[in-house]
Amino acid sequence: MAGARQAQQWLLTLLPAFPVLLLVLRLWQLSRQDMSTMLLLVQYVSPLGLLSALLIALVWAFPLVVLTFGVLGRLLRLSAPDRFDPERSLLASGTARTPGWVLTGAVALGALTWQLRFLPTLLMLGLWLLALRTRYLHPDQPTRILLVSVALPLAAAVLAYTALGPAIWAALRQDELATAALLAVPPAAAVLLTGPIPGWSAPVLTHGLAYAVAAVLPLVMGAVFLRVPVLPTAAVELAPPAAAADADTGTGADTGGDATPADRAGPEVVLGALITVTDTSTIVLDRAAGVRFLPNGRVRSQVLCPEAARVPYSVVTVHGWPVEETVLDWMMPRRPVADPDVRCDGRLPAAR
Repeated sequence: MAGARQAQQWLLTLLPAFPVLLLVLRLWQLSRQDMSTMLLLVQYVSPLGLLSALLIALVWAFPLVVLTFGVLGRLLRLSAPDRFDPERSLLASGTARTPGWVLTGAVALGALTWQLRFLPTLLMLGLWLLALRTRYLHPDQPTRILLVSVALPLAAAVLAYTALGPAIWAALRQDELATAALLAVPPAAAVLLTGPIPGWSAPVLTHGLAYAVAAVLPLVMGAVFLRVPVLPTAAVELAPPAAAADADTGTGADTGGDATPADRAGPEVVLGALITVTDTSTIVLDRAAGVRFLPNGRVRSQVLCPEAARVPYSVVTVHGWPVEETVLDWMMPRRPVADPDVRCDGRLPAAR
């Protein structure tokens, strides 16, 4: 009886540490494994900003975890009820304690945050959950089971292939086999796992897949988050040192014959991640992961540089909807296209 409870206690203890580990690894990577730079980032970077970046980058993982383990748990309960013991199996315990509204919310969240090419997989998982739940709750209603387990998946497959057929053919012509498989396989597979499997194989199969998902998913989440920007990218225009000193003191630009090479330096634009602005300096992490303390007296202007647009992997669209876009991308207003600021390219603006 203590097996599942102990495992659940360990899981609840370690689960909050996983986001913290991801945040620390992201700062460690951003500092290029320099401890002094990392400690500076920890001092100034906002924890709320880091958590916001983590949430936005990994919001897709919650539906994946809930739906995958929900399907495996319900398949185990239906196929091998004598091996479904919530006191001994963490998979069974999670299945028994997960209410239906959480599964419904996971499907809705996945529909909003998953890319179009993954929506057929979401449809497949949702139909599997509905069929397995119906067979478990209403075993004495064969008509209802037939409608939910056979008729509904077949109708969904027909509608899916009607809508996705041109995109599947386009993906095959473009040699995008992964995209074609993601669009073509799940609607057909939705018909296959709507009932129990042989009882002798159910515990091994469900627990094996659950362990595999639990091992691979953190690695995927970490790889995704380590590419997410956590600091704003800015371009800082600096005045020449001599000009800045003259502006502060109100003197002329004549430095006589004692000018140093630094005094003779011209204006420049520093590109990098803006860490913070103190009373004396603007602190920037440049492209080489070096920390630069820019005197505020030299700063002429600052501009926030937009994140570079991600190069699309696929050219396939579904009725004009790119397969790498999400529903949220289509629902939210798009920023107006404007001429990029030359300072974001590392160039000085035209003479003023």
